[in-house]
Amino acid sequence: MADALKLTCLACGTANRLPADRLGEAPRCGVCGTRLADGRVHEIDLATLEKSRKDDLPLLVDFWAAWCGPCRMMAPQFSAAARMLLPEARLAKLDTEAHPGAADRFDVRGIPLLILFHRGREVARLTGARPAEEIVKFVRHHVGQTA
Repeated sequence: MADALKLTCLACGTANRLPADRLGEAPRCGVCGTRLADGRVHEIDLATLEKSRKDDLPLLVDFWAAWCGPCRMMAPQFSAAARMLLPEARLAKLDTEAHPGAADRFDVRGIPLLILFHRGREVARLTGARPAEEIVKFVRHHVGQTA
Protein backbone atom coordinates (compact mmCIF):
# COMPACT_ATOMS: atom_id res chain seq x y z
CA MET A 1 0.00 0.00 0.00
CA ALA A 2 1.78 3.11 -1.24
CA ASP A 3 1.72 6.09 1.10
CA ALA A 4 -0.01 4.13 3.84
CA LEU A 5 -0.54 5.54 7.33
CA LYS A 6 -0.45 3.55 10.53
CA LEU A 7 -3.07 4.76 13.00
CA THR A 8 -3.91 3.13 16.30
CA CYS A 9 -7.57 3.19 17.21
CA LEU A 10 -7.87 5.39 20.29
CA ALA A 11 -10.91 3.39 21.44
CA CYS A 12 -9.70 -0.23 21.23
CA GLY A 13 -5.93 0.10 20.67
CA THR A 14 -5.87 -1.83 17.38
CA ALA A 15 -3.29 -0.82 14.76
CA ASN A 16 -4.85 0.10 11.41
CA ARG A 17 -3.24 0.83 8.03
CA LEU A 18 -4.95 3.07 5.52
CA PRO A 19 -4.05 5.01 2.38
CA ALA A 20 -2.88 8.52 3.30
CA ASP A 21 -5.19 10.07 0.72
CA ARG A 22 -8.24 8.55 2.49
CA LEU A 23 -7.57 10.25 5.83
CA GLY A 24 -10.12 12.98 5.07
CA GLU A 25 -12.83 10.38 4.40
CA ALA A 26 -13.39 9.59 8.11
CA PRO A 27 -11.78 6.12 8.10
CA ARG A 28 -12.93 3.63 10.74
CA CYS A 29 -11.13 1.04 12.82
CA GLY A 30 -11.27 -2.38 11.19
CA VAL A 31 -12.10 -4.01 14.53
CA CYS A 32 -14.45 -1.75 16.51
CA GLY A 33 -15.65 0.70 13.83
CA THR A 34 -14.62 3.85 15.72
CA ARG A 35 -13.48 6.73 13.51
CA LEU A 36 -9.71 6.96 13.48
CA ALA A 37 -9.53 10.72 12.85
CA ASP A 38 -12.71 12.57 13.73
CA GLY A 39 -11.68 15.92 15.22
CA ARG A 40 -12.65 14.85 18.72
CA VAL A 41 -10.58 14.45 21.87
CA HIS A 42 -10.39 10.84 23.02
CA GLU A 43 -9.75 9.70 26.59
CA ILE A 44 -7.00 7.07 26.47
CA ASP A 45 -5.12 4.82 28.87
CA LEU A 46 -1.38 4.27 29.17
CA ALA A 47 -1.36 1.13 26.99
CA THR A 48 -3.15 2.94 24.15
CA LEU A 49 -0.78 5.87 24.47
CA GLU A 50 2.23 3.57 24.17
CA LYS A 51 0.84 2.20 20.90
CA SER A 52 -0.58 5.39 19.38
CA ARG A 53 2.44 7.62 20.04
CA LYS A 54 4.24 5.62 17.33
CA ASP A 55 1.62 6.43 14.67
CA ASP A 56 2.30 8.24 11.43
CA LEU A 57 -0.09 11.07 12.37
CA PRO A 58 1.05 13.34 15.22
CA LEU A 59 -0.67 12.80 18.56
CA LEU A 60 -1.03 15.59 21.12
CA VAL A 61 -1.79 14.28 24.60
CA ASP A 62 -3.17 16.37 27.45
CA PHE A 63 -2.00 14.95 30.79
CA TRP A 64 -4.67 16.12 33.24
CA ALA A 65 -6.68 15.30 36.39
CA ALA A 66 -10.28 15.99 37.36
CA TRP A 67 -9.28 17.95 40.49
CA CYS A 68 -7.14 20.39 38.44
CA GLY A 69 -8.97 23.68 37.82
CA PRO A 70 -6.74 24.81 34.92
CA CYS A 71 -7.18 21.36 33.32
CA ARG A 72 -10.96 21.66 33.43
CA MET A 73 -10.76 25.26 32.20
CA MET A 74 -8.67 24.22 29.19
CA ALA A 75 -10.87 21.24 28.20
CA PRO A 76 -13.17 23.20 25.82
CA GLN A 77 -10.13 24.89 24.24
CA PHE A 78 -8.46 21.52 23.73
CA SER A 79 -11.63 20.20 22.07
CA ALA A 80 -11.75 23.22 19.76
CA ALA A 81 -8.10 22.68 18.84
CA ALA A 82 -8.88 19.04 17.96
CA ARG A 83 -11.47 20.19 15.43
CA MET A 84 -9.09 22.80 13.97
CA LEU A 85 -6.24 20.30 13.60
CA LEU A 86 -8.22 17.63 11.74
CA PRO A 87 -6.70 15.88 9.71
CA GLU A 88 -3.19 17.15 10.60
CA ALA A 89 -3.07 15.62 14.09
CA ARG A 90 -5.13 13.75 16.65
CA LEU A 91 -5.70 14.87 20.25
CA ALA A 92 -6.18 12.73 23.33
CA LYS A 93 -6.40 13.10 27.10
CA LEU A 94 -4.80 10.89 29.72
CA ASP A 95 -6.03 11.14 33.32
CA THR A 96 -2.94 11.06 35.54
CA GLU A 97 -5.02 10.10 38.58
CA ALA A 98 -6.52 7.05 36.85
CA HIS A 99 -3.14 6.13 35.30
CA PRO A 100 -0.45 7.12 37.83
CA GLY A 101 2.24 5.24 35.91
CA ALA A 102 1.97 7.83 33.14
CA ALA A 103 3.40 10.57 35.36
CA ASP A 104 6.56 8.55 35.97
CA ARG A 105 6.82 7.19 32.44
CA PHE A 106 6.58 10.64 30.81
CA ASP A 107 8.16 12.71 33.61
CA VAL A 108 5.02 14.74 34.29
CA ARG A 109 5.91 17.39 36.90
CA GLY A 110 2.77 19.51 36.67
CA ILE A 111 -0.56 19.57 34.88
CA PRO A 112 -2.00 20.42 32.49
CA LEU A 113 0.87 19.23 30.34
CA LEU A 114 0.64 18.79 26.58
CA ILE A 115 3.10 16.40 24.95
CA LEU A 116 3.29 16.06 21.17
CA PHE A 117 4.32 12.63 19.86
CA HIS A 118 5.14 11.69 16.28
CA ARG A 119 6.45 8.38 14.93
CA GLY A 120 7.55 7.06 18.30
CA ARG A 121 9.25 10.06 19.76
CA GLU A 122 8.36 13.03 21.89
CA VAL A 123 8.54 16.12 19.70
CA ALA A 124 7.71 18.91 22.18
CA ARG A 125 6.01 19.85 25.48
CA LEU A 126 3.81 22.74 26.51
CA THR A 127 2.80 23.38 30.12
CA GLY A 128 -0.18 25.23 31.48
CA ALA A 129 -3.69 25.95 30.24
CA ARG A 130 -3.70 27.41 26.72
CA PRO A 131 -6.30 28.78 24.32
CA ALA A 132 -7.17 26.71 21.25
CA GLU A 133 -5.32 28.97 18.83
CA GLU A 134 -2.09 28.63 20.82
CA ILE A 135 -2.45 24.84 20.93
CA VAL A 136 -2.95 24.72 17.15
CA LYS A 137 0.04 27.00 16.56
CA PHE A 138 2.19 24.83 18.85
CA VAL A 139 1.31 21.64 16.95
CA ARG A 140 1.71 23.14 13.49
CA HIS A 141 5.06 24.68 14.39
CA HIS A 142 6.52 21.45 15.72
CA VAL A 143 4.98 19.11 13.13
CA GLY A 144 6.36 21.32 10.38
CA GLN A 145 9.83 20.85 11.84
CA THR A 146 9.59 17.05 11.88
CA ALA A 147 8.02 16.54 8.43
